[in-house]
Amino acid sequence: MVFREVPVVEIREVLRLWLAGHGLRRTAELTLVDRKTVRRYVQAAQAAGLSRGKGPAQLDDALLGAVCERVRPARPSGHGGGWDALAAEREQIRTWVDKGLSVTKIHTLLARRGVLVPYRTVHRFLVAECGFGRRAVTVRVADGEPGQECQLDFGRMGLVPDPAAGRRRVAHGLIFTPVFSRYTFLYLTFAQTLAAVIDGCEAAWAFYGGVFRVLIPDNLSPVVADADPLCPRLTVGWLEYAQARGFVTDPVRVRHAKDKPRVERTV
Repeated sequence: MVFREVPVVEIREVLRLWLAGHGLRRTAELTLVDRKTVRRYVQAAQAAGLSRGKGPAQLDDALLGAVCERVRPARPSGHGGGWDALAAEREQIRTWVDKGLSVTKIHTLLARRGVLVPYRTVHRFLVAECGFGRRAVTVRVADGEPGQECQLDFGRMGLVPDPAAGRRRVAHGLIFTPVFSRYTFLYLTFAQTLAAVIDGCEAAWAFYGGVFRVLIPDNLSPVVADADPLCPRLTVGWLEYAQARGFVTDPVRVRHAKDKPRVERTV
């Protein structure tokens, strides 16, 4: 997130949401303000007398002025001297960013040039002024209805004694994560074959009391015959099982971890 000066009206909104019972993380999400900045404003407001038990009527000009004075000392340019020193080196810094240098390396090179600026200020400058570390915008996807979608993936559980083999073997956990409830089911197995996946599914349907309408598996070889980046092809055995149980496998969303974030977080 790009660090920026927060207008007074947004400071009021940060404090209003916090008074309404929202946590720091949720307040940051709702206001698009960095969570650490939210914490600073809340702490400054509490030091100025703000209390969650007294309601939003406390958010008068006097309190907001006290908050601004505590956390935002007067700066004609909106930034401190360190930022101005970095601005004088902007072209050189952009050259380093284009070469793929890390923040730590750039911070070190600046120090060699006599530009002694805190690491965090360097990082903020790189993000705000030089396009460092910009990522694609995260698009939140609706969870859908209960029983609609379940995501599944294998996770390595480590070495476990196998009485049948008389030795320790690598155990795997087939993890089922319903998108709506996140109520996870784990099926342990020593194999990652189609039979093992189907056995895990059958155990999961018994656990949940029914079959989900849509399954989003990982690129499991028993499920995906051809892991093509655009058009993955499912195995015949898996298609036959899906037809017998009446669910649909979404082939488009088996390609990337970001397309099944619920189970990936569980793994």
